[in-house]
Amino acid sequence: MDGIIVINKEKGYTSNDVVQVLRGILRMKKIGHTGTLDPDASGVLPVCLGKGTKLVNMLTDSDKEYIAEARLGICTDTEDMSGTVLKRFEISEDRIPPEEELKEALFSFIGGYDQIPPMYSAKKVNGKKLYELAREGQVIERKACRVEIRSINLLSYEFPLFRFSVRCGKGTYIRSLIRDTGEKLGTGAAMESLVRTGASGFRLEEALTLKEVEELTAEGKIEAHIISPDRVFDDLPGITVEERNEVFVRNGNPFSISGRIEDGDYRVYLPKGIFAAVYSVSRGKARLKRMFL
Repeated sequence: MDGIIVINKEKGYTSNDVVQVLRGILRMKKIGHTGTLDPDASGVLPVCLGKGTKLVNMLTDSDKEYIAEARLGICTDTEDMSGTVLKRFEISEDRIPPEEELKEALFSFIGGYDQIPPMYSAKKVNGKKLYELAREGQVIERKACRVEIRSINLLSYEFPLFRFSVRCGKGTYIRSLIRDTGEKLGTGAAMESLVRTGASGFRLEEALTLKEVEELTAEGKIEAHIISPDRVFDDLPGITVEERNEVFVRNGNPFSISGRIEDGDYRVYLPKGIFAAVYSVSRGKARLKRMFL
């Protein structure tokens, strides 16, 4: 099996847990996930299979979409409600932030901003993951990383809880976005729940739970849910090579394009419609960018 399977990761599983379970269900070793999703979070986790693992780095770098719920008035060491409470804020009724003030604080992060990653994260410092240091009782200074927040929508707000959707670039910690919003409001804030609703163009609606994967595999129907790698390149035009050029494509060699064709990147298919590679065309000459055979 070569391609992508979209998993609806359940709470309690790490991304690596998902890979290990899939290796057992699908009876194959060449499997890779496309980015860490917090164990306490659920939702979309694209997983690459076989030759599809060539897409791992590309999909890891893509935008993600989430729906998060947060609680004002509290700070924890993990920046979510699973951690140890560091501070509770006594907020009188007349000091409750109105919705417009919450929006102003939350929306102020749209665009690029320098975000300090949480101590309880998989980010490495001097070769060691931050959460490993945190479990040893260490709290170290972390460098801020530039992250991109594409869009935020406030979905609901009833103090102390608010719910919002966010689209962001790679490396963004939603827990830290919530922490920073709480700091701006002067109330503190921690994440209650997180669901990834989209990643790399894949949606929650098409995702399968591990149990569903197991059932479909037992029924011999799982192949219908394996997405071909060429879907990742839907924004590129496709060309089918002539039979005389098939051997060049199979070997990853350059080949000449007959007829007029604009310069740019193309999905390349073999004569029988098999997706083979992505080639870059310049002045009638096609050169390999990424092979999938």
